[in-house]
Amino acid sequence: MTQHFAELQMYVAPDSIRQANERWLARIFERLGATRRSAEGLSLKDLWLSPHLLVTQTCGYPLMTALRGQVRVLGRPRYELPDSSGGNHCSLLLSRADDPRRTLPDFFGSRGVINSEDSNSGMNLLRQRLARLHRDGQFFGQVSISDSHRESLRWLREDLADLAAIDSVTFAYLARYAAEEVAGLRVVGRSALSPTLPFITAVGVSDEQAEDIRRVMNLALDELPQVAEVLGLQEVLAASESDYQIVLDYQQQAQLLGYGVLR
Repeated sequence: MTQHFAELQMYVAPDSIRQANERWLARIFERLGATRRSAEGLSLKDLWLSPHLLVTQTCGYPLMTALRGQVRVLGRPRYELPDSSGGNHCSLLLSRADDPRRTLPDFFGSRGVINSEDSNSGMNLLRQRLARLHRDGQFFGQVSISDSHRESLRWLREDLADLAAIDSVTFAYLARYAAEEVAGLRVVGRSALSPTLPFITAVGVSDEQAEDIRRVMNLALDELPQVAEVLGLQEVLAASESDYQIVLDYQQQAQLLGYGVLR
């Protein structure tokens, strides 16, 4: 192994999380005897599809749609955080704490906000959760796109939206290290469980190389207990694309119930 890309861009906030990820990556490269290339200027998709990719994290929904067969799954993280455990996480459906609506059906006709249309936690799990509540294919009065979970939280706090689905790992990190970003919000409900965001490498990486990378990722976590504590990350579990079929199952469930598009 020589020069490779490695970025962990799914969980970059608060800054303590970003710093812990950087320490982890540095130890991984040190153990592998590899050199890290700068990914500056690369789009997220270009990073995911680069033949020089060593490790990064993607979302389960684009893994099974835009990236299927074009990347290799290294494993999935076993976070031990509130609402995230055993290699699974969920979405927390949030509103403002002072909103008089208390149950999901109460939010029919409200203002929804999602981080992106291809997000499993922000869109797909929310769609599956609301699929039995729609009327003529519609649940929200309007749906806006914020571009990130943190922005969706800001939209809620500032009364720009009424309901959002936030990845439970993101929420746990913010609640622990930047509580002001989730202050004044309330959990209205939870989505179904979903596999945590997969770690991926280049499609050309062999089975043996992939297993060695995962082994080193876990070794680095053992050697950096403070990093593991900050990230709430116990280990990287073995995983494959088949573990993420449930993401497409949730999509199909919503479609069969007449709610194929979140609106």
